[in-house]
Amino acid sequence: MDCKLIGVPLQIGAGQLGCEMGPSALRIAGLKSALEELGHKVSDFGNVAPAPFGELVHPNPAVHHLAETVAWTEALVEIAFQESENAMPIFLGGDHAISAGSVAGMARRAAARNRPLFVLWLDAHTDYHTLETTRSGNLHGTPVAYYSGREGFDGYFPALTHPVDPANICMIGIRSVDPAESAALRQSGVTVHDMRMIDEHGVAVLLREFLARVAAVNGLLHVSLDVDFLDPAIAPAVGTTVPGGATFREAHLVMEMLCDSGLVSSLDLVELNPFLDERGRTARLMVDLTASLMGKRVMDRPTRAD
Repeated sequence: MDCKLIGVPLQIGAGQLGCEMGPSALRIAGLKSALEELGHKVSDFGNVAPAPFGELVHPNPAVHHLAETVAWTEALVEIAFQESENAMPIFLGGDHAISAGSVAGMARRAAARNRPLFVLWLDAHTDYHTLETTRSGNLHGTPVAYYSGREGFDGYFPALTHPVDPANICMIGIRSVDPAESAALRQSGVTVHDMRMIDEHGVAVLLREFLARVAAVNGLLHVSLDVDFLDPAIAPAVGTTVPGGATFREAHLVMEMLCDSGLVSSLDLVELNPFLDERGRTARLMVDLTASLMGKRVMDRPTRAD
C-alpha cells in the first residue's frame, strides 16, 4: 500500500501544551521504517501549516484559539482530500482537533468514490461538544460533533460538503463523557461502546459487528486513534489520562482485526504529548500499533528490553 505521513503539529485544541511535538516523536520512534519493513511504500509529506487567519470570537467565552483551529481545519480538509486520491493518509497529531479536518476531507473523498465513510473512534472521550456546550473551551472536544453535522458550527467552521452519518460512527473505549455530550449522543445514532461494554462482551465482538456493517455497504473506514484510548499504565504520554483504558493486547487485537478487514483507508494518530512520555515508550507503542494495523503481528515482534 502507498502510505503518506502528514504531520499536523496542532496543540491549541488541548488544555496542555506539548502535542505539537507529536509528529516528530512518531517519526523518531521509527514509524516510516516500521511500515516500509512491512512492504509498504511510504512518503513523508512533512508538517502542514494553516493559512494566515484573522480574529474570530464566539459568544461562549470559554472557547479559545477558535480562528486558529478553523484555519487548521480548512487546511486539513483540503489536504485529506487531495492526498487520499492514490494513497492512504496517516495524520500525525497533534491534538484531536485535527480530526475535524481529516475526517471531513476523507468524507469528501469517500463521496467522490461514491462510497459511504465510516469512522472508528478509539478514545476515552466522545468529543461531541459543540461550540456552545463546551465548558473548557478546548476544541479537541468538538471534532465529532462538527464532522457529523451537529448544529452550532455554522458561521465559524468550514461548511461541510459531506457530513458523516452519525449511524456510521462507532466509538470504542469511552470512559469520560460530559452530561451535555451524553444527552446529545442518546439522540444521535452514534454507536458508543464504553469500557464496561468491552469488559462484558470483549472488544472483538463489538468491533466485528461494526466492521461487518462497513463491509456490507462497501464503505471506506477512517480510524482515529487517541493515546488516551490506551490505559495510562502503558501509554502515559497524554494530557487527558483516564484510568481503565484498553490493555496492550486489546489494542493490538483491534489493530489486527482492522488489518484483516482490509477496510481502513485513513488513520489519525493523536494526542501524543512527548513532554509527558517516559523515554519514548508511548511513541513506540503508537508505532507498534500502527504496524499491527498495517500487517504486523505480535508473534513477529522480537523481545525488546526497555
